[in-house]
Amino acid sequence: MKINLFLDDMRSCPNGYVLAKNFDECILMLTEFEVQILSLDHDLGEERTGYDVAKWIVENNRWPNEIRFHTSNPVGRRNMQQLLQRYAPQDVIIGR
Repeated sequence: MKINLFLDDMRSCPNGYVLAKNFDECILMLTEFEVQILSLDHDLGEERTGYDVAKWIVENNRWPNEIRFHTSNPVGRRNMQQLLQRYAPQDVIIGR
C-alpha cells in the first residue's frame, strides 16, 4: 500500500496524508508501507526529532520517493536537508 506521510506532533494533517505524531509512529509507517511523499517536522516535543527520522532513513536505506520539509525550525530544516541530500539515491526528490 502506498501512502503520503506527514510527521508532526502539533499541526493538522493535510488531506491525502497519513499522520505520524512522533518518531516511533513515523518509523513504523516507513517500515510497513511504501511512502510516496514524506513531509518532515523537526521539533516533535520529545527527545527524538525529524533529524532522527532522517538518520534512520539513511541508516536503513528506506527511502520515500520524495521528502519535503514543513518545519518552522530553520536550523533543523537545513540539517535534515543536508543529511538527506548527501545520501539520497539519485531518483529521490529532496524538497525544501
